[in-house]
Amino acid sequence: MAEVSSKELYEFKRTIEELSDKKGRGTELVSVYIPPDKQISDVVKHMREELSQSANIKSKSTKKNVQSAIEVIMQRLRLFPKPPENGLLLFVGMIPRGGPGTEKMETYVFEPPEPLQTYTYHCNSEFFLEPLQDMLDIKETYGLAVLDRKEATIALLRGKRIDIVKTLTSGVPGKHKAGGQSQRRFDRLIELAAHEFLKRIGGHMNDAFLPITDLKGVILGGPGHTKEEFLKGDYLQYEIKNKVITTVDTSYTGEFGIREVIDKSMDVLTEIDIMREKKLVQRFLKELISEDGLASYGEADVRKNLQMGAVEVLLLSEGLKSSRETYECSACGCVKEKTVKNVDESDEMQCPECGEKMKESKAKDIIDDFVDMAEEIGSEVELISTETEEGMQILRAFGGITAILRYRV
Repeated sequence: MAEVSSKELYEFKRTIEELSDKKGRGTELVSVYIPPDKQISDVVKHMREELSQSANIKSKSTKKNVQSAIEVIMQRLRLFPKPPENGLLLFVGMIPRGGPGTEKMETYVFEPPEPLQTYTYHCNSEFFLEPLQDMLDIKETYGLAVLDRKEATIALLRGKRIDIVKTLTSGVPGKHKAGGQSQRRFDRLIELAAHEFLKRIGGHMNDAFLPITDLKGVILGGPGHTKEEFLKGDYLQYEIKNKVITTVDTSYTGEFGIREVIDKSMDVLTEIDIMREKKLVQRFLKELISEDGLASYGEADVRKNLQMGAVEVLLLSEGLKSSRETYECSACGCVKEKTVKNVDESDEMQCPECGEKMKESKAKDIIDDFVDMAEEIGSEVELISTETEEGMQILRAFGGITAILRYRV
């Protein structure tokens, strides 16, 4: 599973917000979810059937708009021999811009950050976005394991999606009723078999979790004390062992046990995500007050430090709403950039070279602009939410643009 970058997740979130604001006059906005294993030819066939069915729509304008949307979808599908790795999303419909007759056909076609599981065709006055809202939670990957001496289940949790990786059974015998030396010998055999089973579990966990570069933590669960015995022993590779966050008592093993682990760990996982963000902000504030601190804030200073390659971690608030606009002078060819906070601001500026009016040639979201600069010099990028006190402090006190530097400038 490919790691989703902060920028990709931010762009995905912004697209969903944009789509959620779109409203049709009737039930004429079409949403299509195509999983990666779905044949495009089957989807085209279904679209033809829907086109035929739409002839029964009573409202002439709604019928016309639905048919137009379906035809656009079929045209776009011709560009794809097969769905991308994670599937394909299409949102198409006539969006009103004001009074009657101001509708404009809008088309959104993109690949989601996570594989789609179900094929969906949906026609309504709003785009169908519920499955995508769940994907916004996809930030971290966690390894899960529930075990006792009889069986073990290993899984991955990414957002709300659970992937069962491996299910193991031990064959460790139960308690023996015999006494004396026979009992002691049998107990030793049980302990040896249990030890070998725990080694097998550790081997499979290492194989499953080590290749995942963005693995944020591991949680162990299960009934009894086997999970603690497993954690104390030398069964896990040290990198994986160091990522064990907590152990959880469960009533079950198997898939039910995995779900029980998740239910009992959600508070811990949420707190970890919040704490990671808090630690980054606190690190920035500590650098800020230090005499030789490596902190930078404000658009101009951070931009300059990025251009010099001095930024180690770029911290951007998700609450930033500005755009970076480029202006060109047709008279002398001068090019200038400025940040615009209000989209209704004039799209003209005066040329500093010749005094002629400069026209806007392109605009870019401020977050995209900074992320692109950071990626060019290999800086780490963290998008800071506005849901915590620290996150709001970054936005309000520092304009939402801060950085921890590699060296003093």
